[in-house]
Amino acid sequence: MTDVDPTEHTLDELTDELETIDDADELQTILEAEQAGQDRATAREAVHKRLEDIGELDGDETEESDGVEEGTETEGEYEGTKEDVGEEAEGEEIEEAVEDDEESEPDEADDEEDDGLSHPTRDKRHVRALADGEYADMWVFCETQGGELLDVSLEMLGKARGLMDQFADDYGDEERVVAFLMGDDCEGLAEECIAYGADVAVYHDDNRLERFLHKPYTEITSHMARGEGTVESTDWREYDKPRYILFPATNNGRDLSAKVQAELDSGLASDCSDLYIEENEVSNPVKTGEPGVKKTFEKVLHMKRPDFSGFEYSTILCLDNPGREFHPQGASIIPGSFDPIERDPDREGLVIEHDMDLEEDWFRVEITEHDQLEAGIDLTGHEVVVCLGRGIADDPTQGMELGLDLADAFEDAELGITRGIVTSSYQFEGHVEEYSKEERQIGETGQVVAPKLYIAAGVSGAVQHKVGMDEADTIVSINTDTDARIRDFSDYFVEGDLFEVLPRLTSAVESGKIELEAMADGSGGDD
Repeated sequence: MTDVDPTEHTLDELTDELETIDDADELQTILEAEQAGQDRATAREAVHKRLEDIGELDGDETEESDGVEEGTETEGEYEGTKEDVGEEAEGEEIEEAVEDDEESEPDEADDEEDDGLSHPTRDKRHVRALADGEYADMWVFCETQGGELLDVSLEMLGKARGLMDQFADDYGDEERVVAFLMGDDCEGLAEECIAYGADVAVYHDDNRLERFLHKPYTEITSHMARGEGTVESTDWREYDKPRYILFPATNNGRDLSAKVQAELDSGLASDCSDLYIEENEVSNPVKTGEPGVKKTFEKVLHMKRPDFSGFEYSTILCLDNPGREFHPQGASIIPGSFDPIERDPDREGLVIEHDMDLEEDWFRVEITEHDQLEAGIDLTGHEVVVCLGRGIADDPTQGMELGLDLADAFEDAELGITRGIVTSSYQFEGHVEEYSKEERQIGETGQVVAPKLYIAAGVSGAVQHKVGMDEADTIVSINTDTDARIRDFSDYFVEGDLFEVLPRLTSAVESGKIELEAMADGSGGDD
């Protein structure tokens, strides 16, 4: 009989207990107790491993005895990582497994070099994130283009600044906003990040990083996040990984965020439009470790994104499992979701040059030619946005003209369109054709706008479009269909044909009968 009840221990605790047991019968009793209780595959493997260590079991018996293929993932249970067992352990395990395979299954192709593709999962080891690690600060990837910071980078810095200021008030801990970026001659941009709210700006300068490349950008970001490098580039921090990390939901940002979070062994909430930090109480046994028990997680980043209905927002949380920590808590942010703070050129902060040797193999892809696209249309920052949808189908050219007339009637307005127009086969006459291009698209895959007044004419209100305009102060929709989804999230709904309503609305604005403020609060204008 054994004194060790495996059901009362986490996998880490059980593994430590097993190291003190040399009796095969006692280990067998523990195995039977585990199978009768939680029956965790990784716990069974730990017992088998101990039996093997004391010479009572060989590797082949391990797989046969529990019917679980080595390396098979089970929810919330993982093997040890580089952080737990050292840099060389993973390679040694794989090498040993390959040797076993070669001895037990001779093959005519043994002499051929293994390309790593024939059996991609044969030697896979599921890893555990750093346990009991130190985490701090909110990191922000500041994407650049053409030697300038993208607007979304400044927007994220502004939001991060507000979050971490509130964090200090709520928890009494002053953690920092850390901007990180890479490129060619980007030290000046790092200093700009300080002016826009960062406490620390870490940059990696290399002329080969002028344009986004998957491999080097991922490797550099992961290296930065882990605090690896020279003392000069890492002595400003004393933690293992960032607590939070934000990326822009741009083409490059989406790509980088997924790769980096996978490399750091954590999760990602993509295309978020709001963030806040609060504690969260959960009773899920995967997270608490025991059914019926509630656990409170502090300092949880709540990441809100629109769900598929279009009328609700899902809140994504990145919570730890027992013995497995998910950090950084990561999100990609839809451009236009937040406002940048006012630039302060006198703001003080640390600017750190990151040190890392970049492998030549990471630059196998070389961009030899490229075309410079036109700057495009920025729909953000205007007081009024007029958006046209498929309702213009009866006469696309006239519909576009009416939308432009209404936008011109206001002092600060711009014309946008839905994806339905971008992907349609509508025939526009030459003088308005340029307004039907993707650069004016509003929505999840287009631009996100938050004007004082948003006028949607002939727009049905699909969820993908709602994401792009939901933060407008006042939404006025015009549609012949009273059941159109946009009615449910409009402040004012006008039942009517846009070809009749838009000219009347334009005349009213031009005559001064409707002021922007009056329209925004619904107090002016004709019936």
